[in-house]
Amino acid sequence: MAAVSTSDTVHSLPTNVVIKTEPGTEECLLSSPEDAPVKREPAVPLMAPVSGLQPLAWSQDHRLSVCTSSSLALMELVCDVHSNKQDLTLHRTSIPVPTEAPRLRVGPAEQLAQAVETFSTHPDPTVRQVFMADRLMNPSVGSHRGMKYASWSPLGCDASGRCLLACLTLENRLTVHNSHKHLEWNTLVDLTKKYGERLKERGYAKKDDGPPQADLLDFDELQRRFRMQTPLRMEWSSVYTIKQVQPDNTCVDEEMALLAVLMENGDLILWKFVLPFVNGADVEFYDIIESGVTRPSDLAWWEYESSDRRMSGLIIGSEVGPVKIMPVSLVGVKGYFTLRHPVILWKDCDEIAVENIRCVPMTHPIQRSRCSLIVASRGGYVFWCLLMISPAGLNVHNSHVAGLHSLPIVSLAISHHGVVVYTCSMDGWIKKLTPTFTENTVIFKQEDMVRPETLTGRRIHGIAASHNGAYIAIVSTQGVVGGHHPINRTYQVHFVTLKTPEMAAELLLKSPTQNLYQTSDLLDLIRWQILKDKRIPASLQAELDQKIQEIDSPYLRRFKLFLARILYQSLQVPPTDNRWKPLHDENKVFVREEEDAGRKDGEDASENGESGVKQEAELEEQMAEVQARIDSVETRLMRENMKKVLGMVYLNTWISQNTSIPTSGLVDYLSGDANDRDSEVLIGHIKKKMNKQTFSERCSLCQEVLPFSDHKQTTCKNGHMWLRCVLSYQACQTLTFRRCLLLDSIAKLPEPEDPEWIKKVLRAPCTLCDSPMI
Repeated sequence: MAAVSTSDTVHSLPTNVVIKTEPGTEECLLSSPEDAPVKREPAVPLMAPVSGLQPLAWSQDHRLSVCTSSSLALMELVCDVHSNKQDLTLHRTSIPVPTEAPRLRVGPAEQLAQAVETFSTHPDPTVRQVFMADRLMNPSVGSHRGMKYASWSPLGCDASGRCLLACLTLENRLTVHNSHKHLEWNTLVDLTKKYGERLKERGYAKKDDGPPQADLLDFDELQRRFRMQTPLRMEWSSVYTIKQVQPDNTCVDEEMALLAVLMENGDLILWKFVLPFVNGADVEFYDIIESGVTRPSDLAWWEYESSDRRMSGLIIGSEVGPVKIMPVSLVGVKGYFTLRHPVILWKDCDEIAVENIRCVPMTHPIQRSRCSLIVASRGGYVFWCLLMISPAGLNVHNSHVAGLHSLPIVSLAISHHGVVVYTCSMDGWIKKLTPTFTENTVIFKQEDMVRPETLTGRRIHGIAASHNGAYIAIVSTQGVVGGHHPINRTYQVHFVTLKTPEMAAELLLKSPTQNLYQTSDLLDLIRWQILKDKRIPASLQAELDQKIQEIDSPYLRRFKLFLARILYQSLQVPPTDNRWKPLHDENKVFVREEEDAGRKDGEDASENGESGVKQEAELEEQMAEVQARIDSVETRLMRENMKKVLGMVYLNTWISQNTSIPTSGLVDYLSGDANDRDSEVLIGHIKKKMNKQTFSERCSLCQEVLPFSDHKQTTCKNGHMWLRCVLSYQACQTLTFRRCLLLDSIAKLPEPEDPEWIKKVLRAPCTLCDSPMI
């Protein structure tokens, strides 16, 4: 950009503002106990100690990764609509650490062996000791095993519309994984190996393709070759849409995401992933950026978007203190602008390492313009930087927040809804920073986060906030017990609420995404409240009904269906008998002398029995009413989706063209409602195009006609029953099909001969709950 200005925020603060480092007594009195964070069950134990500086990462599809010394532990938060248990529903998996350590290739094996022998006995102790202590150059020292870092891609990067996962081990192996099937992980590509092969082809040259000036017998050259392929951090960009030219000179839109890898020598390696990414061989090397940072520490993406202008860059932190943004040049992205030169966010070299860099795009509440808030931890301080773009250029305002912790900050998390920053140190204290914006600066209100009693005195290794800020995950271990450190430590992941169910309901009703799956963490708070109270909050139900009357959107209908399903589960009486025990029907023997003594007890029992029967009848009546509500909403959602599918058929077929979509069955099914004017108009167009032709589905076993009398299943005359696809309403007559994450419905797998528009229909999420098909 044209200009970069740095302002000193100390002199720009208002004179009547007092920044508190501890909450006052009046604030403690005003805080409601209902707003205090609540620890949810269960606490998940880890099988191995945590590893890495930032062990926790939470994805946009509600999966939490924890770096441990033996594997990458994964927990998926599922908002289960088929269970009446109040505990969190977590699906656990793991990605084990590879047993074989990767060997970085830096040149010919003979020359490398000679270099190892030379430097291990070098007469200069400054060279010999550096070589002997380096685990990369001298593998005989041994290497650490475990996960170093994990990074989740944006939503929609794999074939199921979910997130990809990039894993970095302590042995410097960088791999990308996807979860093609539920609870099963596949390794797509080994980027460390792929980049090593590329460096070998280029002769380990720099970006300018200049050949190396020395061989491996030069210690500096040996260090350079190892450091240029040793990853420290990796971060995913957002999804970009580019124009791709086809062989027939037509242009189609193509989505891509970039994975930026920060190397130990300060280089930034960009890898291009064309979405949806399925085959590991399709990953492309995109660009290399030389940052000039000799001792890098952390990495984050900076992305700015306002109306027709879009920019991005990479924020790099250093172990010695400076922070800067490196420009990233993207070709083919509409409305994209590139920074002209690096932007210095902090230039002082004070030997305080920069960690936990986070960037939050937001709208400035006073100037009503787009801006970026960048926060990072530097020892016991929180560094913040506010970036605003004006007609004069890019304005930079920065400062530090001091007095937070007595020990260095180990982890930092951000709740994007409302922009709240959480910091923690190893002593177990968690601070909450709420920013208040003035004209040119930011003032942070500091509060101690109320900790549940079970977490008091525990040592915290990391925190992470869920995508919508409903929960904060905390990985911890025992602190000092009885004045001594425990001999054996156990590590656990705890889930603590950050929002109340009332706040979650308000966010869900005003959700800009209009997708239940993307707000599953907020939905889980609503589910928890309904299961506890056994009723839907009256204010939520009234506001939802009012919104449905004003704007009848499928999202609001799905939300109403979700509430009714959870209410139905809360009304179910849990079984009192153990199901595994056999039932013994034996004749009971009564003693005549005891009849008179037990007659009074029998009368009381009969009265209690009558009241119990009455309550049971009322409960059954209420459950029948809720079930009728569920069926009504499901039918409404299915009919709307049927009209959508018929619209796709009408737009993508010729006259009297047979498709695998049961068009005539859908037409007959929709014709049953005489009050649906939209269906009548659509059916008229479809019948005109079909020209009195009917293409019936047939059973693959007996070739009998499959009637369309139910949207869930169909049965032929010979009794062969097939389930129907919830997306296209085709009969799934194959052995394999996909199923919704919440087990609501199934979807047919696309066939190779299917046209592109049918494949697009089958890529949609579940009609009832917005969950992906797996």
